[in-house]
Amino acid sequence: MASSFKTMTRRDLLRSSLALAGCALIPGVALGKDGATAANERVTMALIGCGSQGRGDMWNFLTFNDFQVIAACDVVRDHFLEAKRMIDGRYGNNDCFTTYDYRDIANRDDIDTVLIGTPDHWHENISIYCMKHGKDVYCEKPETLTIMAGKRMRAAVSRYNRVFSGGSQRVWQDYNPYHKLVRGGVLGEVKEAWANVGGPSSDFDLPAMETPEGVDWDRWCGPTEWHAFHPNLINGGFRPYRDYSGGGTTDWGCHAFGGCMFALGLQDTGPVEIIPPGPDHPNLTLVFENGARIYHGGGWDGVINFRGTEGDVSEKDIRDGKYQIPNIYIPHYHGGAGSIYRDFANCVRTREKPFRSIERAHRTATVAHLANIAHWLKRTIHWDPVKEEIIGDPEASLWMDRAKRAPYNI
Repeated sequence: MASSFKTMTRRDLLRSSLALAGCALIPGVALGKDGATAANERVTMALIGCGSQGRGDMWNFLTFNDFQVIAACDVVRDHFLEAKRMIDGRYGNNDCFTTYDYRDIANRDDIDTVLIGTPDHWHENISIYCMKHGKDVYCEKPETLTIMAGKRMRAAVSRYNRVFSGGSQRVWQDYNPYHKLVRGGVLGEVKEAWANVGGPSSDFDLPAMETPEGVDWDRWCGPTEWHAFHPNLINGGFRPYRDYSGGGTTDWGCHAFGGCMFALGLQDTGPVEIIPPGPDHPNLTLVFENGARIYHGGGWDGVINFRGTEGDVSEKDIRDGKYQIPNIYIPHYHGGAGSIYRDFANCVRTREKPFRSIERAHRTATVAHLANIAHWLKRTIHWDPVKEEIIGDPEASLWMDRAKRAPYNI
């Protein structure tokens, strides 16, 4: 949360506004009526990346009486104008600040937190810059474009003492029945899991088209290689391309690998061997030090599957009530939060680590990135999960990072 000095400054400004404008002109939600939190007690937030995913995430925070979204940033004008319409409509005013440049958000002292919903290739730069300027961060998954980006983001969380939450709501909210079955021993000893998600991204191949008015295209490309404009890219169609994303492997992979790792108690480590598909391994296989294996694809129903010595489980099994879910407590969201968004909101106030802390988000994304590297190079990768290094393969190690295009380098 903001420093006490910053909070007092906003309180003083609100009091001045009330005195000058008169209470009748201030919406009831700002005064704390009908159970709402008074504006001077709220945590303020800005949305950076106002496409459909960012706006969907933002809606959750708009429902919180102790949060107030006051700004929206995007390189596409229509996107931030749509976010502004939602924000102003929620509070009954026309006050939402808009900008093309996230630095205008980070440099404001009256913003406590940022919600980052941009394409993946911008997550690192924006997160680190905003944390450096005193903001807590909720960042959509996949939180990173590369393994090294995750390590730098983790270092920034520690250096600037910020609260950071990754954006996979499914790891607990969707998959908690699996966690209780696996950790409760219903399936016996479980050493195999399947993450049934899409494959890696590939080279850019879209034809050039004219950039429309109201799109800052150079800033959209940002730190990655510049390519000519194509409308698919600003409407969620960036994931197939390696410059911007790791494809389905990192997109839904951050949900599915994250769910598998959490159920198996591997959420704070990583594999030791990553075996690409081949004659002896039809699906990419992640081998962990304790012998557990997570397969990329090859499951039989739903997004994640588990097999133990006493049975296996799929999405259909959960729906059909094949197993009685054990009534066991597994630590998850803080303060009894019912969603990952509320978990972040609570942790902003308590300064605790959210459920999807930078460490867990980075560890999960690393698994997806290693899977992609093995796919791209078509060979087995050996990984040291303690040092977080690829062992004995300098070429593969180069894929752990990407050069950044000036002037968008950190």
